[in-house]
Amino acid sequence: MPITSSAKKALRSSKRKHVYNVRRKEAVSDVVKQVRKLVTDKKVTEAQKLLSEAYKALDKASKIGTIKANTASRKKSRLAALIKKNK
Repeated sequence: MPITSSAKKALRSSKRKHVYNVRRKEAVSDVVKQVRKLVTDKKVTEAQKLLSEAYKALDKASKIGTIKANTASRKKSRLAALIKKNK
């Protein structure tokens, strides 16, 4: 447990940031799962429409620092390649 007042404040801040980071990561994983599911179900046009939402979620997560920029870029690239392969 934190002893000093600054450590207590840092713990509160960390907990608050944790909530936002978890929420952002879940948003990313949900939309990525939706795109992958649509591709496996042979609904490529719907997956193409949902791709922009996936890009948006990944860009927001990387902008805030929840995930690294290269991770977001890699995920976007792989989603686009998956859709292109299954057209």
